[in-house]
Amino acid sequence: RHPDEVRFSKDPREDVQRRDFTINGLLLDPIENKVLDYVGGQEDLKSKVIRAIGNPAVRFAEDKLRMLRAVRFAARFEYTIDPITFTSIQQLAPQIHQVSRERVRDELTRMLTEGHARRAFELLDETGLLLEVLPEIKAMKGVEQPPEFHPEGDVFVHTLLMLEKLPQPCPATLAWGVLLHDVGKPPTFRRAPDRIRFDEHARVGTKMAEAICRRLRFSNEDTKEVSALVENHMRFGDVERMNPSTFKKFIRLPRFEQHLELHRLDCESSHRNLRLYNFTREKMNELPPEEVRPVPLVTGDDLIAAGYSPGPQFKEILAAVEDAQLDGRLETTQQAMEFVARQFPLNANVSK
Repeated sequence: RHPDEVRFSKDPREDVQRRDFTINGLLLDPIENKVLDYVGGQEDLKSKVIRAIGNPAVRFAEDKLRMLRAVRFAARFEYTIDPITFTSIQQLAPQIHQVSRERVRDELTRMLTEGHARRAFELLDETGLLLEVLPEIKAMKGVEQPPEFHPEGDVFVHTLLMLEKLPQPCPATLAWGVLLHDVGKPPTFRRAPDRIRFDEHARVGTKMAEAICRRLRFSNEDTKEVSALVENHMRFGDVERMNPSTFKKFIRLPRFEQHLELHRLDCESSHRNLRLYNFTREKMNELPPEEVRPVPLVTGDDLIAAGYSPGPQFKEILAAVEDAQLDGRLETTQQAMEFVARQFPLNANVSK
C-alpha cells in the first residue's frame, strides 16, 4: 500500500473518512470517555454489517487489499457485507492483482486460520475474488465425484465442508493442505465405465500446490509441508496392507499429525467412515518410538570396513537394511552384515 501522499488532520471527522469500514471508524474521546461516531459504525456493529466508509470504490482504490479484508471480517464476525460495498468488490475484483502476493497470501491465511473459513471462501466466490486469487479452487465448482465415496457433492462442496471442520487453533500449513488437497481433481476428472475417476490426482495436485505456494510467495519450508500434505493424503487407503517397514516410514513423515488430521477431516466430510483413521491411530499407539525410529544396525563405516567402496549404492544398501530392521527381520549388527553380504555380494561389483 503506497498512497501518493500522507496528510495529517487535526479534525477527527476528516481522519475517519480515510479509514476502511464503518466499524473501524469509531473513536474514543479519552477526556469525555465516550465513543465518537461520525460514520454510523455503532449502528453497523448492532446490525452486523461490513460497510465501506463513504464511496466504496474510493476506499478500495486507496488499498485494494481492503476487498479481501471485507470478506475476512464478514466471515470471522458472522456479519453481512453492505450491498453497495459488495457490488463494488464484484466490480473491482480483477484489481486485486495490484496487491503484492505476500499481502494476499497473508490475508487468505488469516481467513483459513481465524475461524469460519468456509464462509470466507463462499464469500470469496460470491464476490468474484476467488477466481482472481485462487482460480484453481474456483475450478472445483461443479466437478462431480462418485457418490458412493462422496455423497456430499462436488469437489468444491467437499472442500468447503473440510474448511468448516478445521480445528481451532489451526496450523496454517494444515489449513492450506486442506484447501489444496484435491486441487488435482478438476484436471484429472474422467468418467470411466464403472464410475467417476481422478487418476493420479494426488501427484498432479502436488505439482499444482507447489506452483500455488510459489505464486503466493510461501517460504520453501511451508511450500514443502503443504505439498507433502497433498502428495500423501491418498496413502491412508493402503495403511491396512502396508508391511511394517512401510507403515513405520509413513508415520515418520514430518508433522505426521497434520497428515492424520487432514485424513480425518477428509473422511468426516465425505463417507464418514473413520476405519482407516482409527487403524492408523491405534497402530501408532502400539508402536514404541524405538521401533519407529530404531538406532541403525549398519553405518557407512561398517560397509567400508567390510570392503565396500563408498558410492551411490551405499544409500540402497542402508535403505534395504533399514527396511529389514523395521520389518523385524534383523535385530543385530551381525545379522545385518550377513544380510548385506547375501543381498549385495562384493563379487557382484555392487559397490562400484
